[in-house]
Amino acid sequence: MQQNKINTANPEAMAYHTEEIAYTILGGIRLEGLDRLRVTIKIEVLNRKFQHYLNNPDIAALAIRQNLDLYSITQVEKLARLIADRLEVGVTAVSKDLSDITNELESYRLQQIEKTQEQKKQQIKILSEQEKAAAQQFLESKNLMEVTNELIGKSGVVGEEENRIIMYLIFVNRKREKPLHIISFGSSGAGKSHLQEKLAELVPDEDKIESTSLTSNALYYYGTYEIRNKLLLIEDMDGASEILYALRELMSKSRITKIFPKKDERGMTRTVTLTVNGPVTVAGCTTQEKVYEDNANRSFLIYINETAEQDEKIMEYQRKKSAGTINTEEERNIKQLLQNTQRILQPVSVINPYAEQLKIPNEVFKPRRSNSHYLQFIEAVTFYHQYQREHKVDQATGEIYIETTLEDIAAANKLIKPILLRKADELNNACRNHLEQLKNYLKENNRSVFSTREVRQALRINASNQKRYMLQLFTNGFIKKSSGSKTQGFTYEVVSYEEYTQLQDSISNVLDEALQKLSAEVQSPKLVQKKNGLLKHKPAKAFVEEVQ
Repeated sequence: MQQNKINTANPEAMAYHTEEIAYTILGGIRLEGLDRLRVTIKIEVLNRKFQHYLNNPDIAALAIRQNLDLYSITQVEKLARLIADRLEVGVTAVSKDLSDITNELESYRLQQIEKTQEQKKQQIKILSEQEKAAAQQFLESKNLMEVTNELIGKSGVVGEEENRIIMYLIFVNRKREKPLHIISFGSSGAGKSHLQEKLAELVPDEDKIESTSLTSNALYYYGTYEIRNKLLLIEDMDGASEILYALRELMSKSRITKIFPKKDERGMTRTVTLTVNGPVTVAGCTTQEKVYEDNANRSFLIYINETAEQDEKIMEYQRKKSAGTINTEEERNIKQLLQNTQRILQPVSVINPYAEQLKIPNEVFKPRRSNSHYLQFIEAVTFYHQYQREHKVDQATGEIYIETTLEDIAAANKLIKPILLRKADELNNACRNHLEQLKNYLKENNRSVFSTREVRQALRINASNQKRYMLQLFTNGFIKKSSGSKTQGFTYEVVSYEEYTQLQDSISNVLDEALQKLSAEVQSPKLVQKKNGLLKHKPAKAFVEEVQ
C-alpha cells in the first residue's frame, strides 16, 4: 500500500491520516535544532471508517493530545501504547504511523531549511558590473569623507553633521575583526532613534539585525556564525536591560557562550553549550547615560543636537516632505549607492605606522579604553579609504594590508575631538549643556550671581532637572554659594567661566601637536623599522592645516 503523505498546506496544523486514525501536528515544528523534533500531536479515531465505534460515542469522540520529542524512542513507544490502549487500535500500526510521521516531518523540515537558506541567499544583492563600477568610483572620490557626509544629508538625514558621519563610519566598520560600537543619548523625542534608523537605511539589509527589545536568551539562539560582522540595532536600550551582559561580552570578546543542562532521548541529563560568534557592531539609543555605563565605556558616545537651530532644520524638512518638494527618488538612489559601496568593501587588515607616536589627552577618563577607541577609529577611516590605499603584503605571513596615512589621522582627529571631550568632562552632557546655558545667560545679563528660581524661569527648565543639575555642579565644584540662608534661600555663582574652553583647548592641542610633529618628521624622509621590513615615510601634504 502506498505510504500516506503528510498534508502541510497549513504549517500550524499539519495533517496525517490513515484508515483508522487522524493525526494533527499542532503549532508546526521548529526548524532549528536538528538533534530533536518536538511536536504537539493530536490523535483521534476516524468514525466513518469504523462503524462499530458509533455504538460507543465516548470512544468515538475521544482525542489524545500530547507533547513529545519524536526522536525520543522512549516517548514514542509510551505514546504508541497509550494510543493503542485508549483508542482500542493495534500498537504495531500506531508505531508505524508515528515512524512515518517522523520521516515525513524530518523531510519537510530539511526542505524548509533549504528554502530558508535559499531565501537568505536571494536577499543578498548581487551587484551588476555597472553598480560595482559606480560604487568603486565613489570610494575613489577625492575628499571621500566630505562627499559621503554630503550624500548622507541628501539621503534624508537632517543636520547632525558630525554625529551622522561618525555613526556611518562605525556602521561600515562592522566588517572588521575589531569593530566599534555606538550609543546615542538624548532626551525623549530628541530624535536619537530617528538618526539611528535613517543611518541604518544606508546599510544593506543582509548586514543588519534590528530589534526594539531583546529577551535575556535571544542572542544565544542565533546560529554559530549567523550574526558575524552584522550590525545589531537596538532601538531602545531601556527595553534591553536583560541582555546588557551578553552585549558587553559580544563587544569585548566577540563571542557569547551559554551552558545549560538538557535531558537526552534516554532521559539522561547532559550539558549543552551554545556559542555564538561575532564580531558585531552594536548600536543603541537611550535617555539614561548612567544606567548603561559599562556598555557606554565600550562604545562611542554621541549626544543628539537638541538646539533650536536643529529643531528648525527638522521642521523645515518635514514641511517640504509634506508639500511633496523632497526628491524621494534621489534619496532612494543615494541609499542604494551607499549600500553598494559597503558591499564592495573588503575586510582588509589595517596597519597604522604612526600609532606609537600618537596619544590621547591626560584629562580623558578611562584612558586605556579611550586610547584603544582612538586608534580603532583612525583605522576605521583608513578602512573606508581602502580603494585609495596601496595594498601591501606582509612578507612573513602573506597577509594583505593597507596603511594609515596622515590624512586619515587628521580626518579622525577632527571627528573624535568632541568624543574625547565628553570622555574628559566631569559632567554628563545634559548637565554640561545646562551649565553652558547658565554661563551665557549670566554674561548676557551682566550678572555674577543667580538664584535657582530666576534661572529656572529664564531657561525654562523644570524644578526636578534643575535640582539634579545643581547638586552635580555644586558637588563637583563648578558653582558655589554666594550668599543667603536656608530660610531665605541661597544665591550662587559660577566658579570659572573658562574651564570648558580650557578643556577643549587642551584636548585639541594634544591631538594637533602630535599630528604636527608627525608631519614635520615625515617631511624629512625617514626610515622606520617594522617587523616585516623597512617602511619609508612619504612626504606629507598640506592637508594638516586645512583639517585643523
